[in-house]
Amino acid sequence: MSFLSRRRGGARRGRGDSETGKTSTPSPSPTAVALPDIELSTDKPPLLTVSPAEPAAHWTAAHRGALRAAVAEHGSLLVRGLGLRDAAETGAVFHEVADTLTAEREAFAPRRTYADGVHSSTSWPSNQPMCMHHESSYALEFPGLLLFACLQAAERGGATGIADAEAVHAALPREVTERFEREGWLLTRAYHDEIGASVAEAFGTADRTVVEAYCRAHAIEFAWQPDGSLHTRQRRAAVLRHPVTGRRCWFNQIAFLSEWTMDPEVREYLVDLYGPAGLPFNTRYGGGDPIGADVVATLNEVYERHTVPTPWRPGDLLLVDNIRCAHSREPFEGPREVLVGLADPVRPPRSPAQDSDTKDEVSFR
Repeated sequence: MSFLSRRRGGARRGRGDSETGKTSTPSPSPTAVALPDIELSTDKPPLLTVSPAEPAAHWTAAHRGALRAAVAEHGSLLVRGLGLRDAAETGAVFHEVADTLTAEREAFAPRRTYADGVHSSTSWPSNQPMCMHHESSYALEFPGLLLFACLQAAERGGATGIADAEAVHAALPREVTERFEREGWLLTRAYHDEIGASVAEAFGTADRTVVEAYCRAHAIEFAWQPDGSLHTRQRRAAVLRHPVTGRRCWFNQIAFLSEWTMDPEVREYLVDLYGPAGLPFNTRYGGGDPIGADVVATLNEVYERHTVPTPWRPGDLLLVDNIRCAHSREPFEGPREVLVGLADPVRPPRSPAQDSDTKDEVSFR
């Protein structure tokens, strides 16, 4: 279960129309505390400005149902004025909003864990952008709700971008999407201690037996290399129907984890160091064919046209429907601290193509 499929003591899921396939907008139950007006704009996410006279966690608990209903209606919600100051206060707010907070598995870059369910942003070079993506879209189970809290805004840059995945799917050229819809996409990974997430950071352990069991249970092909490193690959769907609206969303990390999105100098260095098959991550068509740089450029161009930036202020809280909205991060200068909660996991049905994947050790390059 997730915030996409149920509410707790605040908002009810809208009922679908069997003829149109549309879903009515969820609304707070009579017992929920109403929110102030939400400011809607085309150049920023829905904004709720508050000035609570009580601790942030108490205010959040009282407004939980209305907050979740607003995210279900708009896809994201920026709450400004809570004044979040530290990991403890942020964790208390995260726990009030979420049904379940989870640890990250299969991380592509390290994070710091502050407390149960409270993590740092992904460790990523501050001078490089994090392109649009859906968190953990390569996993069989992924967070349905993302929570971001800004404790310190960067001196320059560092905004978190939001893009509507339904609009992105509709805007992409049909010749680009139809093959991905048919085949899905393939993520290949090579785990190194020197760059990206190590085996222990990605799987929570370096024990080969435990890692292999996880891979088999999560439809991940794996191969241990002669030098002791691990290579994996996994096929996933590129488009998902939103479990509430039923609308098709472009849901993947095809562009973000592609070799063609890397800085060219970084890519050249990594290929020289590890070889083409040893890149920390790369993406392919579901059938295994390479994806051209032109296709990745098209994906990133459409994302850019649909990006709504969120310039941070200290104390901000941002809630994001992880299926309906992709997110990104601008390069930045100066210290920046944004905490993250991965909430309310979703496990969609597997496609026939995914069910045909092997779940055991294989040999591949």
